[in-house]
Amino acid sequence: QVHLVESGGGLVQAGGSLSLSCAASGRTFTSAIMGWFRQAPGTEREFLTAISWNGGSTYYADSVKARFTISRDNAKKTVYLQMNSLKPEDTAVYYCAADRNPSGWGSRNANDYDYWGQGTQVTVSS
Repeated sequence: QVHLVESGGGLVQAGGSLSLSCAASGRTFTSAIMGWFRQAPGTEREFLTAISWNGGSTYYADSVKARFTISRDNAKKTVYLQMNSLKPEDTAVYYCAADRNPSGWGSRNANDYDYWGQGTQVTVSS
C-alpha cells in the first residue's frame, strides 16, 4: 500500500514557478514508478511525467518538457515536480501517482497507476 499526499499548489502569475511535493507512506514507494498527472475541468486526466524507482530515468509529455522537472528522494519518500514558465493553460488539479509494476515503465495511461493522491490545485493567472 502507498498513501500519497500532494502539497505546494496555489495561485501564480503566468511565467512564474511552483514546486509541488508528494509525500508517500508505505514501503512500496521506493520500488514504485512515480508519475504526475493533471486534470482541468471537463477534461481527461493528462499524463505529465514519470520517474523510475531510483530516479535514474524520467520521461515527459511534450506539453511540459523543458518547463517541468520531476525528481524524487527515496529517503524522504517524496517526489517533486518543479514547474517553471507556467502558462494559464497549466491551470488544473495536479495529482501524483504510484505504479507498483516495473513493466509499466513508459506508460502514459492513468489506468496503469495503482495509487493516487487527493490532488492539489494549481491556478495560473494571465
